[in-house]
Amino acid sequence: MNTIDATVNHETPEQAAFRSEVRRFLDANSEPKRQSSPWRLTFHTSGDDARLDFEKGRAWQRTRFDAGMTAFTYPKEYGGQDGPAWQESIYNEEARAYNGSSGFIASSIAMLGPALMAYGTEEQKRELLPRLHSGDDAWCQLFSEPGSGSDLASLGCRAVRDGDEFVVTGQKVWNSAAQWCDHGFLLVRTSPDRPKHQGITFLLIDMHSPGVEVRPLVQATGAAHFNEVFLEEVRVPVANVLGQIDGGWAVARTVLANEAALIGGSGNKTYPNLLRLAEIHGRTGDALVRQKLADFFTREKVLDLMADRIMTAVRRREKPPVDPSILKLFMTANRARSGDLATAIAGVSATTGEDEVQLWVGAELVGRYSVSIGGGTTEVQKNNLAERALGLPREPGFDRDLPWSRIPRS
Repeated sequence: MNTIDATVNHETPEQAAFRSEVRRFLDANSEPKRQSSPWRLTFHTSGDDARLDFEKGRAWQRTRFDAGMTAFTYPKEYGGQDGPAWQESIYNEEARAYNGSSGFIASSIAMLGPALMAYGTEEQKRELLPRLHSGDDAWCQLFSEPGSGSDLASLGCRAVRDGDEFVVTGQKVWNSAAQWCDHGFLLVRTSPDRPKHQGITFLLIDMHSPGVEVRPLVQATGAAHFNEVFLEEVRVPVANVLGQIDGGWAVARTVLANEAALIGGSGNKTYPNLLRLAEIHGRTGDALVRQKLADFFTREKVLDLMADRIMTAVRRREKPPVDPSILKLFMTANRARSGDLATAIAGVSATTGEDEVQLWVGAELVGRYSVSIGGGTTEVQKNNLAERALGLPREPGFDRDLPWSRIPRS
């Protein structure tokens, strides 16, 4: 019995009716996934492919919105359905079998939507949330800087107030899909004479504003999903502040927590391929390999259970039962184990060939590094977990209470 069938057997009549409605929507608007090779790599190898995938995701989000198949837990006045959290879960269960996907758009909704609900003014929520959920507005994150990655609060992009506007100058980097997005959510330094966490403001910016320059960064795969963004005296209305002036760190933490939960709960399953790999190489009888496969299977199941609990709380806009950092950390650890185990089963030579199995093994080995950095490094997530969840003392540092302007920088 598969997961969906097991779930259906324990549903209420209301949930079963909603599942049928979701299936009708998917049948009418998407196509079931065709059987494809389990070794197929999912990353883009050209800029054109990445752009096409972005636009397809945006169009699919609009289709979902028009049919009332998104924003399930958001109030109707903000473009939502005002429904229970289980609707999101049921939709996701059914959608896994179909090609329709919102891709990057879904990620930006998961990060920005809860922050708008928690910190937005009534006007901001009524104007921005429906356009966010429909895909009419595509948003990118503008947080990291060349000198402020792991220590994000040390950022130096300046915003100087001039009447009813801020004048923004600075640089951001590793900004996913910034070359295709209409809007960005931006962290800026508004009070350099205050401690670094206290002088940050969260701004909503039009990416087509004069002074915004986006430069794509070509990756080793050949695609250019990430970007550098340069801001030269960009004028942003003060009305575009989300939260309080100089209080942007609290808003940023909301976004980052949801990003960690999103990445950790992405639901990618690697165990079936590791088992196939062991069968190909005749290692299923190897006691050590069997032990490591069992360990990895268990870890993926634990990650699924944690992700379900945390994402259910996020959809209800409740405090998660465990800190979202644990999801990102657990997923990162799983990816490292997957790469190590795949290489141990197939041998190092399996990472150098050109057939699809060897390419998959190589991608698993290399992928462990990028996932430990994107969305907050492993070291940062461990600090977050230690301080927020375990109540341990903060990591020693000399600059937490110093004015940002007095902190030495290279």
